[in-house]
Amino acid sequence: MSKPANFENYHIRKWYTQIDDTLANENGILADGKPLRKIVIAAAIHNPYAGRFSDNLDLILANSPALGREFGRRIVAALGGEELESYGKACIVGIAGEYEHGNAFLTPAMVMPIREAIGGGKAWIPSAGKRGVPGTELDIPLAHKNALYVPSHYDTVTSQFFDAPNADEVVVAFAVATRGRLHARLGGLKASEIEGKNGLN
Repeated sequence: MSKPANFENYHIRKWYTQIDDTLANENGILADGKPLRKIVIAAAIHNPYAGRFSDNLDLILANSPALGREFGRRIVAALGGEELESYGKACIVGIAGEYEHGNAFLTPAMVMPIREAIGGGKAWIPSAGKRGVPGTELDIPLAHKNALYVPSHYDTVTSQFFDAPNADEVVVAFAVATRGRLHARLGGLKASEIEGKNGLN
C-alpha cells in the first residue's frame, strides 16, 4: 500500500533523536578529558518495496542525497557546535521487507551529504543492519571518521525504537560520537597521530 510522500518521494512517519552523555566509566572513574557524547538520528520510513520483489530499487535510491542532507542537518543541530570524531550507520527492516531494502537507504549517495555537513570524513563508515519488529534493538558500530584503524574509537551505540519499524517500514539510523572510549588503553594508532594519513588504510 502506497503512502503519501512528505519528504521528496519518501513517506517519513517519524524522526528520532537520541543523545547519551557518559561522564565516568563503569568503575566510576571520571572521564579522561571531555565526556563522551553519542548522538543517533533515525527515521522510520515507508518501504515502497514491502511485500514484493523488485530488481530496481530506484524508489529508495532516487532521492538519497536529499535524505542525506536532512540527516546531516539534524546531526549538526544535535551536536550544538561540538566536533565529532567517529561515526556509523545502520538500519532495521520491517518484516515485510528485505534486508537489501535497508542497505539501499545506506549507500554512498545518501551518506556523502552527511560527510559534507559534518565537515568531512576520510574513513569508511562502519555499517550494520537486520530485519526486525517494533522494539528491536539496533547496535550501531562506530569508528574514527578519518582513520579506520584507531582502536580507541571502536565503539557501539545501542538504540531501540518502541514503535518502529512497522512491517512496511525501514528504520534508517546514523550515529556520531565526540570522542573515543573513556580511558581507552589498548595502544595502537592514536587519533592525534592521524593528521595527513589516508583514512582508508
